[in-house]
Amino acid sequence: MQRRDCIKLLAGAALLPRLHAFSQTAAPIDLHLTPQPAPHYVLTHDDEAFLDDMERRACLFFIEQASPNTGQVLDRAAATQTPLNLPAKIDPRPMASIAATGFGLTALSIADKRNYFPHAQLIEQVRRTLRFHAHKLPNVHGFFYHFNHVETGERIAHNEVSSIDTALLLCGVLTARAHFSSDAEIHDLATLIYNRVDWPWMLNGGTTFSMGWHPESGFLSARWERYCELMMIYLLAIGSPTHPVDPSSWNAWTRQTIHYDGLTFISGNDPLFTHQFSQAFFDFRNKRDRYANYFANSITATRAHEAFCLSLGKPYSPDYWGISASDYAHGYTAWGGPDAEGKGFGPIDGSVVPNATAGSLPFVPETCLRVQRALKANYGDKAWGRYGFCDAFHPQANYYDPDVLGIDQGISLVQAENLRTSFVWETFARNPEVPIALQRAGFHTT
Repeated sequence: MQRRDCIKLLAGAALLPRLHAFSQTAAPIDLHLTPQPAPHYVLTHDDEAFLDDMERRACLFFIEQASPNTGQVLDRAAATQTPLNLPAKIDPRPMASIAATGFGLTALSIADKRNYFPHAQLIEQVRRTLRFHAHKLPNVHGFFYHFNHVETGERIAHNEVSSIDTALLLCGVLTARAHFSSDAEIHDLATLIYNRVDWPWMLNGGTTFSMGWHPESGFLSARWERYCELMMIYLLAIGSPTHPVDPSSWNAWTRQTIHYDGLTFISGNDPLFTHQFSQAFFDFRNKRDRYANYFANSITATRAHEAFCLSLGKPYSPDYWGISASDYAHGYTAWGGPDAEGKGFGPIDGSVVPNATAGSLPFVPETCLRVQRALKANYGDKAWGRYGFCDAFHPQANYYDPDVLGIDQGISLVQAENLRTSFVWETFARNPEVPIALQRAGFHTT
């Protein structure tokens, strides 16, 4: 099954009890969520060394696997073992991902902060990427197709104009605008790309966003209408200075709860990444709306997922767990757990997905770091390469994914940096539209 089909299937499911939307003036809602203290883990020297190596390798992916002409980042590339001191070529598969490019712009900002590569090289790649997306890559009402040819920008096959993947691109665009704020061209190009997005158009007459649009058939029937990775779409739209949607849209999507192993948290029957992607950019620490503290909710979701994995028995263990949407031996799947019935979903077979725990590093740092370091120590000769971990692996079946995926390297990189310095959170928040959006959506400090 293709990745987009997997995610649409999950996002379109309505298997859980639904919490009806409330008006903007409604009183706070007590969902009886499990409270979670903020993490206070202090990174060791060895932790820092591991994370720095992981981040440097991920940043290298977003430099080497981006077109030198358009700046678009490939959806996937070979998990090569080529040593870092030797050159590597761009993967011959030409499909770029708009979401991977968004993570790529964020990676360039991180690489610049950490002096991984020359400033002049990084800022020119940012300019090149923004020029292409501002002036050459086809868009529909400001939204982009999910997959495009990495050199020409031509739409790949019949993929959709994607609301969520455009939102991920925009998060990277705005991160780059804030980090390279002294560069007038970057500022102007990034502002053009964000400001031209016609958010009300993607509502298609409803109160929740459509997942996308096809020129052949119009809007997709599936909508972003229940909790998942959707928060970035709504906040970017609410904060738009040119085409905003009404703040009441924040209350139009439902927040269903799951109860597992004594834990209660907002979640769909979805993989763990749905608790990570929006939180990689929007800093929900010490904030809540009328429903939840979403940072604390992601802590609970991660702990529940750990407990679920350990309940499966071998090969899962305290040093080997984490399942999220990824490749596996037979293609791509959106797998994980627990669902509303406390069960798993997808063809869970003993594989581990490194980005599952990497994406939750800021939420449960000590536990997730232990897993990350153990995976490298125990399986690094086959699972760890030029760009870090391969996308997934199952040692007992002698399966090591031959690829890395842009969005999975991206979430791992961004959350590692957020754990270390809060850099992406703080940089993204310098965009004036971000605090405006949070205020309009009803967030307040706790």
